[in-house]
Amino acid sequence: MEGLHPSTDVRSTTGRPPVTSTDHLCQIAIELFVSQGFEATSIDDITAAAGIGRRTFFRYFETKADAVWGDFDSAIVGLRTSLDSSPASEPMMDALRNAVVAFNYLPQDQVQQHRQRMQLILGVPALISRSSLRYAQWRAAIEEFAARRLDLPLDHLIPRSIGHTALGAALAAHEQWLQDETSDLGTLLNSAFLALSQGFSPQYTNHTNHDKGI
Repeated sequence: MEGLHPSTDVRSTTGRPPVTSTDHLCQIAIELFVSQGFEATSIDDITAAAGIGRRTFFRYFETKADAVWGDFDSAIVGLRTSLDSSPASEPMMDALRNAVVAFNYLPQDQVQQHRQRMQLILGVPALISRSSLRYAQWRAAIEEFAARRLDLPLDHLIPRSIGHTALGAALAAHEQWLQDETSDLGTLLNSAFLALSQGFSPQYTNHTNHDKGI
């Protein structure tokens, strides 16, 4: 993303350097939402903590709710690329599972922030409402991939069902992960999608009972 222009839009800082990336601004917003509460935190609070002006904030995000998600559009592009690059010989559900696990991969130094992000997204009413737009983007990437693999129209029931069930499995894995700080998100996602691909047969659901965090 293009750099900012602090000479025209930076306020006096509060001990932080000016924001130079979407991720940095997202981190500041999440910290404030956690410490002050989402509703009690204004865009002005975020811009003051970041040392930028409101115009700069709106170059990155349309609303303060969007700041929780970071650069989600780029992440979706990455998900689509991962799905599109899967070998044709790879079973569709294996390709989907691998892509979703990769999409949610977290370096160790980002785990805590992502926990805070997901606690906000899944727990704050205003964010739950806004999340439907992001979930729709995620599902669309899955549905388009499934439609191509199955040679079906995009509006067909089966690709649409795959998109919705995949989202459900991903959210269930995240909820489980939030409940147990010793669990590993990638392991949970892998287990959920493996069981989903096998129709939740006993062979796979019993296996996931032994996975960390379940």
